[in-house]
Amino acid sequence: MITLKEIQAPILEHIEIFEKKFRASMKSSVPLLDTITRYIIKRKGKQMRPMFVFLSAGVCGEILEKTYRAASLIELLHTATLVHDDVVDDSNMRRGFFSINALWKNKISVLVGDYLLSKGLLLSLEHDDFRLLKIVSEATREMSEGELLQIEKARRLDIREDIYFEIIRKKTASLIASCCACGVASTGADEATIGKMRLFGEYVGIAFQIKDDLFDYDAANASGKPHGIDIRDRKMTLPLIYLLNHSDSSEKRWIINTVKNHNTDQARVKQLIEKVAGSGGIRYAHDKMMEYREKALALLSEFPDNPSRESLRQLVIFTTERNK
Repeated sequence: MITLKEIQAPILEHIEIFEKKFRASMKSSVPLLDTITRYIIKRKGKQMRPMFVFLSAGVCGEILEKTYRAASLIELLHTATLVHDDVVDDSNMRRGFFSINALWKNKISVLVGDYLLSKGLLLSLEHDDFRLLKIVSEATREMSEGELLQIEKARRLDIREDIYFEIIRKKTASLIASCCACGVASTGADEATIGKMRLFGEYVGIAFQIKDDLFDYDAANASGKPHGIDIRDRKMTLPLIYLLNHSDSSEKRWIINTVKNHNTDQARVKQLIEKVAGSGGIRYAHDKMMEYREKALALLSEFPDNPSRESLRQLVIFTTERNK
């Protein structure tokens, strides 16, 4: 499978410049803040979000200074939400590193998240990037709505397939959609083009999340995600919803009781995962993921053929074939 480094080829120089600009955008005169933001930068992941921004811009036009600001805005606001999420979830680890709240406690974590949020807002307002700010603010709102909808449904475990897709559209896909929309918006594209690229990103984001959910049912995955963690967290993912929809009332009660009251019982969770696999739920979820991937690729094919479009196509394939 093609590597992320190969996918980055048309925009590698831009990613390197972006990293310097992003570091500068987080600077503060407060030493404690600088220490924490340096720690955040060291923990950066695959740079998927900036890649979507720059490749989307490259598909439709020239990468400008505004494109760098778009990528920084998204990273600042998204990093702020991650810092706050770790406080909400009382999580001590993120991507194999200690979380901010684990090292500096909740009060400082919340304030750091607020600081990053304000830096993102100011970065946009100082340059009159109102269109970019609107795109990212709408995504941030949807991410919050998606999280709250998931919490509400986890309490009652009454989630249907349409609700599941609404949750992941808001919670995960809206962010990737905003990356793609901001990328093309930074080049001066019209509203129709921005809308088309936003929808492309939404399809990719949905496929990405289904792939992430499938890791929960694969003990051999290299994602670092523990086997059965979604069940422990009472998340109703697509393979599990499929099993529920194809079970009689007695088995449904057993499934819901397992997720609700016995989600830390390893033997029982293992039995539930085997039932999901036996029902065809994993195959169904995989097919749905591929359906959204194909929808994304079909939309992408409507844009001009150039190196950025090819890398974006490869990035879509990468998101659904990754093993972590």
